[in-house]
Formats: sequence, structure tokens, C-alpha cells
Amino acid sequence: MKIPKQEYTREFKELMVKRVKDGQTVGAVAKELGLVEQTLRNWVKAAAEGKLNGVGTRKVTPEEIELSRLRTENIRLKRENEILKKRRHTSRGMRCEVRLD
Repeated sequence: MKIPKQEYTREFKELMVKRVKDGQTVGAVAKELGLVEQTLRNWVKAAAEGKLNGVGTRKVTPEEIELSRLRTENIRLKRENEILKKRRHTSRGMRCEVRLD
């Protein structure tokens, strides 16, 4: 039977890395927390490289950010287009102006 993987928040990891950087040994901090020493070493290395992540976080690429922005803009433009298609008619059959301000 496999033991479920323990997950830690980014803040927790940062606190443990700070303790190591403040002079405590990796072994002492890991033993106190019940961690495997290599796990804590990995966190220290990741923090030094600026890649320390927490639970459920992952790196988002610039392409993914741009794609998300374009999708949002596309939805907004479709909505504006629908509004313009549904311009109301007045009682005399004239069209009313629709402003999107």
C-alpha cells in the first residue's frame, strides 16, 4: 500500500528554507519536522533558483498568459457584437443608438 504524498504550502517551505539559511542544519530542521533531509535540500536549492512552489502551483508560461488574455478579449468582443446586433427599434421604427461606454 502506497503512502499518500504529503504536500506543503509555499509559505511553509519558505519558512523552513529561512531556518536553514539562518544557520540551522538541514538535518536538524528536517528531523524536527519529520521530513526527509533530501526534501529540505531540494527546497533550499529551488529557493536559490527562484523556483520554490507550493501546493497546486505551477509555472505559467508567457504564451499561456497571452492565450488567456486573448480568450478574454474574444469573449468581450463577442458580447459587444451581440449588443450591437440587438439594437432596439423605437415606436416610429427608427433605430436607437447603443453606447458601450
